[in-house]
Amino acid sequence: MSESDEAPVYTLAEGKPVEDPTSSVVLRGPKVRGGGLAFLADTQLIETLAHFPRERIPERVVHAKAAGAWGYFECTHDITDWCSAAPFRRIGKQTQVLARLSTVAGFALKMKTEEGNWDFVGNDLPVFFIRDPAKFPSLNSSHKRHPQTAVADASMFWDFHNNNQEGAHCLMQRFGPRGVPQSLKNVNGFGNHTFKFGKPEDGSYKYVKIHFKPDDGIKSLSQEDAVLLAGEEPDYHVKDMYNSIERGDYPTWTMYLQVMDPKEAETYKWNIFDITKIWPHKDYPLIPVGKLVLNKNPDNHFHDIEQAAFSPSTLIPGIAPSADLMLHARMFSYPDAARYRVGPNYQQLPCNRPLDAYSPYQRDGPMRLDGNYGSDPDYVRSSFRKVKSGPADVAHSEWVGRVQAYSSDVEEEDWEQPRNLWKIFKDNEEDEVFLNNLSGHVNKALPEVQEATVRMWANVDEEISKRLEEKLKKLTGDFDHSKAPPSQTVPASRRK
Repeated sequence: MSESDEAPVYTLAEGKPVEDPTSSVVLRGPKVRGGGLAFLADTQLIETLAHFPRERIPERVVHAKAAGAWGYFECTHDITDWCSAAPFRRIGKQTQVLARLSTVAGFALKMKTEEGNWDFVGNDLPVFFIRDPAKFPSLNSSHKRHPQTAVADASMFWDFHNNNQEGAHCLMQRFGPRGVPQSLKNVNGFGNHTFKFGKPEDGSYKYVKIHFKPDDGIKSLSQEDAVLLAGEEPDYHVKDMYNSIERGDYPTWTMYLQVMDPKEAETYKWNIFDITKIWPHKDYPLIPVGKLVLNKNPDNHFHDIEQAAFSPSTLIPGIAPSADLMLHARMFSYPDAARYRVGPNYQQLPCNRPLDAYSPYQRDGPMRLDGNYGSDPDYVRSSFRKVKSGPADVAHSEWVGRVQAYSSDVEEEDWEQPRNLWKIFKDNEEDEVFLNNLSGHVNKALPEVQEATVRMWANVDEEISKRLEEKLKKLTGDFDHSKAPPSQTVPASRRK
């Protein structure tokens, strides 16, 4: 046996060798069989017990459970005429990637380039439920657990969407035939938002939508199979991806872009910054850019995946945000959540650390890992330690306006894309699958909520409303709760 193969000596966290990791120092009387009194001086026992309840860090509020892997992105097509971002500078260039694919269809990538990390934080659905960022906590709450009973509640879910109907397009995607992927190898990665790709050196840019399409194709589970797996093998998706990589069946995706000239955005029929809408491929076709390959499982899930932090604000020269309000809100919220969940120095952990960084104006804080920049000055424009300037950002847009409170209204144009999707469902004979999935969930809501939901779908197409109503009549009401949540009495001082 080589020296490196010898069993290591077990120690405490500070390095003290221990004879028996299962023992405790106790006072035992001669007449007490198996009993005794523990000592606070028993460092091993105290350390072991104290560490155990601190093993968990706060879970992600939305995408709590996920699979993850390492891999690479390879540029396969030349876009250097209009974008100089590091991953796309030459055909054949490979960039290290950390991926996290959540079980609620989140699709997050961290590309480690020579000019910093670029985080792509997308979803399996091409659109989202809302476009006003202040609604996001309420959206999340309505999709989660009832505050009194702590179980999922369809009445809350549909009551929210009945009163925030801009989400109809996303709901059709969610309850359509592609709602539950067969495996994580079959998940789409949609960027959802509009981004700017450009050349900081001359200030030019294009608007883009980002797509990662699975090379294994789009494959979905039926509602029945999904329910069966949820009960028999709730870790099915995570296990499947791990085993695929272990046997060399690497998941791969092709990256595509939809590209729009900024001048076209001013006259396009829809608001290109509205996350509830797509850019139809017939208007802006998919342009292939590169290949994503996941080929290495993490050595330790907590170390590489649970502590990983992704944010749409993590950008590199050549990639910039657009005027999308939801994107701007996420650019604040995601790193803020990481500071709470992992700690203020989360960027120094190996999974999050860029290939190269020099940021001496962010110092100290809990769990500092990088030497804290030694004696380098911790203030800007020091005469004692000069720093070089990096490239400028992609050009900013010019804005003239006034500051005001704003929340979007649902208008007639918000029903156009859902109507188009309904026609696609019918042309592909997928309308019955959609209605079966939809009615099965709406049936769990209270009768008054069901009625409002039926009325909402009439805005897309009267046929959806009528067929949904017919299906609900045939189903026995399987309500998540027998009555609406009780209302709290409003104090007299709060009444108007």
